Amino acid sequence: MMLFARGLATLACLVSFSAIQSAQAEEWVSLFDGKTLEGWEMVGKDTSKWEVVDGAMTGTGDPSMLVCTKGPYKNFRYRAEVKINDKGNSGLYFRTTRKPGFTDGYEAQIDSTHTDPIRTGSLYGMCHVYKRLVEPDTWFKYELEVRDDVWRGRQVTRIKITVNGDELFEYLDFEQTFKEGHFAFQQHDPGSKVQIRNIEVMELPAK
Repeated sequence: MMLFARGLATLACLVSFSAIQSAQAEEWVSLFDGKTLEGWEMVGKDTSKWEVVDGAMTGTGDPSMLVCTKGPYKNFRYRAEVKINDKGNSGLYFRTTRKPGFTDGYEAQIDSTHTDPIRTGSLYGMCHVYKRLVEPDTWFKYELEVRDDVWRGRQVTRIKITVNGDELFEYLDFEQTFKEGHFAFQQHDPGSKVQIRNIEVMELPAK
């Protein structure tokens, strides 16, 4: 009887420890302190400018990328509040490299009225939204859920994109184009001004 009780106690401890690990793995973690660019690094032309203005990371000037130095990340939920100016263009990158160009990694488009008709909510080059979902110079919430999975016996990367609480689609990337990587934001051109705040990530366990 005593051995049985000890066995139950050990099992309870293991279950409890596993639950703690799971809870710790699924917590929101801030990637931006709202005051400095600590933990972020610009990649690109020196004539591009990234600074913190009114509690938001702000990109202007020539093309560049602002890359989060933390990571890499593979399976996660990710959210940020974003604002793009009229005729502006930017992108929220994920699973990108530490020194990315514009085609490195997945890109969730940020574009309300740019001449490029592919609008906010698009997974650039893979699944496009042409309807204007948010007005320029207006804060909106971008949310992603990204994880590797198996669908009908095939390996796949599932990518859900949500704008202002509306889930637009789930894209199934059977090519698994980008395996893991960093987060970044794009400064597309001198006419664009992008602002980002409240950036958070929640790592997810692999299925």
